[in-house]
Amino acid sequence: MSEASAQKRIVVVGAGWAGLGATHHLAQQGYNVTLLEAAPYPGGLVAGWKTSGGRSVEGGIHGFWYPYRNIFRLVNELGLQPFTPFTHSSQYSPAGLEVESPLFQNEFPLPTPLGTFLYPKFRRLPLIDRLSALPLLYALIDFDNSDQAWRRYDQVTARELFKQFGVSARLYRDSFEPMLLVGLFAPGEQCSAAAALGMLYYFILAHQPNFDVVWCRGTVAEMIFKPWVERIEKAGGRVLTNKRVNDILLDDRGKAKAVVCGEDVFEADAVIFAVSVNGMKKIVGASSSLPAYSEFRNLRNLGGIDVLATRLWFDRKVILRNPSNACFGFDPTTGWTFFDLNALHDEYAYQPGSVIEADFYHANQLLPMSDEQIVAKVHRDLATCVPEFQRAKVMDSSVIRVPQGVTHFAPGSYQYLLPATTPIENVFMSGDWIVTNHGSWSQEKAYITGLEAANLVIDRFGYGNKATIIPVEPDEPHIQLGRMINKMVRDWGKTVLPDFWLP
Repeated sequence: MSEASAQKRIVVVGAGWAGLGATHHLAQQGYNVTLLEAAPYPGGLVAGWKTSGGRSVEGGIHGFWYPYRNIFRLVNELGLQPFTPFTHSSQYSPAGLEVESPLFQNEFPLPTPLGTFLYPKFRRLPLIDRLSALPLLYALIDFDNSDQAWRRYDQVTARELFKQFGVSARLYRDSFEPMLLVGLFAPGEQCSAAAALGMLYYFILAHQPNFDVVWCRGTVAEMIFKPWVERIEKAGGRVLTNKRVNDILLDDRGKAKAVVCGEDVFEADAVIFAVSVNGMKKIVGASSSLPAYSEFRNLRNLGGIDVLATRLWFDRKVILRNPSNACFGFDPTTGWTFFDLNALHDEYAYQPGSVIEADFYHANQLLPMSDEQIVAKVHRDLATCVPEFQRAKVMDSSVIRVPQGVTHFAPGSYQYLLPATTPIENVFMSGDWIVTNHGSWSQEKAYITGLEAANLVIDRFGYGNKATIIPVEPDEPHIQLGRMINKMVRDWGKTVLPDFWLP
């Protein structure tokens, strides 16, 4: 198997969770794998690096949620211990603390979604507002992550969906909108209802513990990606940085035969793309071959969302209630989070002053500001949430702008998302924006689609063992029953009623 698979040259483009996942598995199966990364370091948006002054920074903090079963298995297989314990979290508005969330796995288990509504300690949101979300349970049951469900709900905005199901204005403003801003990185009127339902169900509503989260005890690049790359190289894979792909060459039968990076040409028997939407659009725009296919041309209909990542070093320690915090209401259409790195990162545990990471999503109106203006704004917003920051002085700071950094799941975007297979028979796709029926989101989804792409390569050449992918935890019995009944009613309705309604 090893001799046969080693003759097959696989080129993977993009060294994030998807690309590293695909490369790692194929290298383990003996394939001749080369991973190309445009940046100076692996990791994509999740990567971290050292400043000229030796301080660790990264393009935003990324959590690892309770249902990330495949990523947790990976770090165990790598022999790593990169994560903090599960943490409590808070939510702030300009009025101050709004809600504190417990560790849901430690609370008495209730049928979903009751625990989500009853266990958080809301300061200002009345129970009557929270109960107004109950009719939304039908949409969660109806949205079963199938292609048909995505097409039904993708044409509707999340805000329209919540309004149609009677969610109170206050609950939407103080709860659902903030979740969308930090989960899908855009306000509800700019989010697909299908994406909103999928994201909320996976991270919050499918099972009571799903909202529990751990954090990396340093940058993901240092704690996970660096030892992962070492393991890949030990298995025979090559990881090359500063290699920006600008074309893919096809043979006379329309199959990929090479990947072009400037003057470098990497011959390939199969290609796996594992880049962001924005990265893929750049590759298609520079390519002489990919624009011939409508599927790649149609990527122009997809967009990204601007992210702003800041890190501030203060001259004194400010005690925070919880290490991770989400905020809303400070800027129209922008959500943000801030993290106590003294509590989360090993290197800052004994710093005399606070080290705070503050990340802004849908930050398009903030990116043109100067670094000084951004740092002043972050300091001011932090002091609004935690008044003790008013007396703290910023000693150092880092500002990282990531234009079009994350996928925008806009209404109507689903029809342009790509599946794992493409019109080019030996070119495969992976990433957190690729269509899959697994049900996961974000980093877990990216990693899983990388494994799925690797499995498609193994299917194609017939060599090696496929990667085992842990499915999401099954729906709770009452959700399964509800979906079964709903499907029966829908199927019955199609047999007796004309199919003339909008989906």
